[in-house]
Amino acid sequence: MTHKIGLVEALCGFQFTLKHLDARQIVVKYPPGKVIEPGSVRVVRGEGMPQYRNPFEKGDLYIKFDVQFPSNNWISPEKLTELEDLLPSRSEEPVISGETEEVDLQDYDMSQGSSGGGRREAYNDSSDEEGGGGHHGPGVQCAHQ
Repeated sequence: MTHKIGLVEALCGFQFTLKHLDARQIVVKYPPGKVIEPGSVRVVRGEGMPQYRNPFEKGDLYIKFDVQFPSNNWISPEKLTELEDLLPSRSEEPVISGETEEVDLQDYDMSQGSSGGGRREAYNDSSDEEGGGGHHGPGVQCAHQ
């Protein structure tokens, strides 16, 4: 099963209830201080599906966690600085030399594909069009047996 949790729960622990297949309510707990990473899977031993031909023995229940992050600009810059002071420190910033080009990371919409559109011509073999290109020979064909 997949269960959604917020960032606070992922970092600070949580508990939630779920209705089991046998109609029982079970409480799933995760302690404060242990972190749930996005997409991670945890297990509840003995609370999964009943085993084949032995309905009194149950397998394990696997829960995949979908960690929900807050939206952009959800906190003031002052509070963000306070939050950063509470979290583990950042890794060292790279040393930037004089020949380094700085670029900005932007949002990506997968439904629109790459921003290059149909600009694959740079990867096409244009040696045939240049007139003096080398001979490529016949294509490879499969032999029939």
